[in-house]
Amino acid sequence: MSITDLADRVGLSVTPCSERVRRLERDGFILGYHARLNPQALGQHLLVFVELKLAAKSGPIFDEFRREVLRMPYVLECHLVSGEFDYLIKARIPEMAAYRKLLGDMLLALPQARESRSYIVMEEIKESLSLHLAEPQERG
Repeated sequence: MSITDLADRVGLSVTPCSERVRRLERDGFILGYHARLNPQALGQHLLVFVELKLAAKSGPIFDEFRREVLRMPYVLECHLVSGEFDYLIKARIPEMAAYRKLLGDMLLALPQARESRSYIVMEEIKESLSLHLAEPQERG
């Protein structure tokens, strides 16, 4: 959306609206702007989630794991989580053969990776980068 359209929508003139957007960017509320790509059109037909459990846990192991995951192009998200498994990984891949390679040659080869559980997405119901911001009366 252009600054002019945003200014109209929020009831400000262009200059104050532009200044507020720049302040939100500078203060880290706005992290960037992105094009939303169609994975199907780009041949990335499978969405998978993988839970990974590590054999050992320590600061250096987590750091090494993090460095390795950051280099994996198919991995869209990786989260250290509480529960039975240590990490939850979201990956977008072209086909099942790529999934086999991702799991066996990459994820299970990560430092201290011991066990995995995978979920192949059959239907994507909702995926969003939007955050729900409470209205002022909801915040209390």
